[in-house]
Order: sequence, then structure tokens, then C-alpha cells
Amino acid sequence: MNPTSHLPFGRLVLGLAFAAALPVQADDSTLTGDWGGLRRELDAQGVRFTGDYSGETAYNAHGGQHRSARYSQNLKLGVQFDLGKLYGFNNGDRIQLTINDRRGNSASEDLVGNRLPIQENYGGLYTRLTELSYERSLFTPALNVKLGYMAMGNDLGGLDSGILCNFMNAGFCGHPLNMSGGSGWANYPNAHLGARVKYDFSPNWQLRVAAFNVDPSSNGNSSRAWHLGPKHTTGTVVPIELIYKHTGALPGEYKLGYYYDSSDVKRIGSDKTVSGRGGHYLLIDQAVWASESSQGRSLHAFGQYSAASQAASPFTKWYGAGMVLYKPFEGRPRDTVALGYGRAVPNPRSRDVQELAAFNAGTTYPDLDTAEQLIELSYGYQATPWLTLRPDVQYIIEPGAFSGGNIDNALVLGLQVKAVF
Repeated sequence: MNPTSHLPFGRLVLGLAFAAALPVQADDSTLTGDWGGLRRELDAQGVRFTGDYSGETAYNAHGGQHRSARYSQNLKLGVQFDLGKLYGFNNGDRIQLTINDRRGNSASEDLVGNRLPIQENYGGLYTRLTELSYERSLFTPALNVKLGYMAMGNDLGGLDSGILCNFMNAGFCGHPLNMSGGSGWANYPNAHLGARVKYDFSPNWQLRVAAFNVDPSSNGNSSRAWHLGPKHTTGTVVPIELIYKHTGALPGEYKLGYYYDSSDVKRIGSDKTVSGRGGHYLLIDQAVWASESSQGRSLHAFGQYSAASQAASPFTKWYGAGMVLYKPFEGRPRDTVALGYGRAVPNPRSRDVQELAAFNAGTTYPDLDTAEQLIELSYGYQATPWLTLRPDVQYIIEPGAFSGGNIDNALVLGLQVKAVF
């Protein structure tokens, strides 16, 4: 153990309390800079502070239900302890603590009435513990284990490249939403007790397996914001992913996944229950072009397919595809242009239930398409190394596909602001 690795408690408090007030020096990659050298010193000794803000404003310009704007925000603060630097451990031992705070209003709920959240950072409007985890290599550097209280989507269900968060709609950014709509898979920042294992077969192939407690009564429940233990366990959700990452001039990432939730839940359109729910998914990010004359300029195509249980999921299938152009202009090396199309398919059993309810009430059920569809175009403008502005346009087709409402197609104009502290 290195005796110089012990950090005075007062320095930790100083780093947390006065980070925002210290002048920017030596590092312009974050809003608060290097904290007068303290941040770099703490990092070298094994304590790394992180923080970011995202604000998303959406205005419903046409269609939907109401003509107005809504704003939502997410504030995330974290600290990571490198136990190798702190105490001389040599297996990549790390402890991660993350806190989230969300505020605002939903454009989907208040203005449009659609299923796919227009603002990906809306939901769970309170301060909560999002992660308290311990991670290390086990037996061999190829085997990595992480356990504790954490959100599933941090490690599973999405593309590691981050390509999908060039969009503002939650249908793209993150994992396919029918995973959480039809199982105990929880959306970030909802966290549960669990364990995740990664094994590298080779530099290109990796297997991920995890198990998480299913506790629906704690999701979005502010009274459970700081409770690590479950309130009411219904089962365990087990995801498995096989990942292939291609390197070279045109890199690519491919994920094939399956998940199973052992919970007993009510079957849609019936009083009976179904024991266990499963689903599968395929995610692809592939570079299809790279400029030979301008380093960093490339075009990536992505694809998503996900299917969930027809017995118990109101949202059975998701299809997504699109392209992201990196470095669209020579003088803008970190900007992006993103265009995506998504199709969310409601469960036919849910529609049967809605049609029967309309018939019993003596009302007419609207003539709806078979899915809610989304077209989204965004431009990521890297204003500074720590600030990204993302003007965004979303066109939502058949917004009432899931609710059974007769809602006109909606045109939504948005702006996402992201800042790294």
C-alpha cells in the first residue's frame, strides 16, 4: 500500500464544494476546468469527479394536441475511486458513485400524446442515487465483473459507440424502449441491485451476461430515491449480449442480445398470468464511408431491431435505422449531422382491448396505422470542448397508435444543450 495515496478528507470536501467557483486552468475540456490544479492532482491520486447537464426544449409546431413548448433537464454528478492508485490494488478495482437530478415537463405527455418520449431526459423528476458499484478484473484481464446498485443501460442494451445519442428522442438514445415496456428492464436513471460480467474472447469478440433484481414498485418512486434494497421483488431479469467490434478504416459494432424476466405478470386481454417474459434485439453501427483527404470525416449507418413478449408487452417490436455524418464541415471537426427513422409497433392484443372498450362505451375507435413512426433530424454543434448545442426536428406519425387516440401527425422543433462540468 502506498502511504501517499491517502487523500485528506478536507481536500475531497473542497473539490466537491468549490469546483464550480475555481478558475479554469490548463484544461478547457470541462466548464469548471482544472480547479486550479486540484482536479488533476485528485485524479492522479485516484479520485475523479465528473458532472454534466442536459437541457431539452421541445416546441410542438404542428399537429399533436396543443401548440406550446416544454423543457426538461438532467443533472448528473459522479465520483470514481481508482483503488489501484489509492491502495495499490492491481486488478482495475474501481468504485463508482453517481447521483442524478431531473426536473421539467414532458412534450410527449402534455403536447403531442405519443408513446416515444420526445425528450430523452424526461422522467423520474427528483434527486436520486443512480449508481453505487464496484468493478474489477477477476482471474484474468479478459474477465471483468461489476456489481452493486446500477442502471442496466449503462452496460447493456445500447451501442457502446454512443452513436444513438446524436438524437434527442428516447426512441433512439439508449436501448430500444420495448425492453422496458415489456419486462423488468428498467430505464435510466432507474437503478437496481445486480451484477454484470464481461468476457473478452479476443480483441474483437466479447460476451456480456448480467442479472438484475426486478422491482417495478421502485421505478419512478421518489420515496425509493436512496434505497438500495428492493421494495417488492417480482423476479430477476437476465440479459445476455454477444458483441463483435470490427476495426480498421471502416469500423463497426454489432450486438446480438436476449433477455428473460422471471416475473409473473398479467397477460394482456386476460385475467390470467404469464410466467416469464423474454425478448431479443440486434444493434448495428457500421462506418460506410471515410474521407481520405479529411481525417475524422466519416459516415456511419445504424440499425436496431427489438422484439418483446406478445403475451405481456404493450410494445412488441421496434425498428430503427439511420445515418450519422461526423465532421460535416472541414472547420467543424466535432460536429455531427444525424438522420433517423423509427417504427414502434403496439401489441395487437392491446389494440383489441382498446377496441372492445370503445365498443362497450358506444364510441368509435379511430382508424389508426399499425405503429407510431418517428423521423428525426439533428445537428450537433460543438460550441466549445465542453458545450454541445443540438437543434432538432422530429416528425411523429400516428402519435395515437398506442393510446388509441385520433391525434394528427406532429412536427416538433427542439434544442438540446449539453454541458460537461
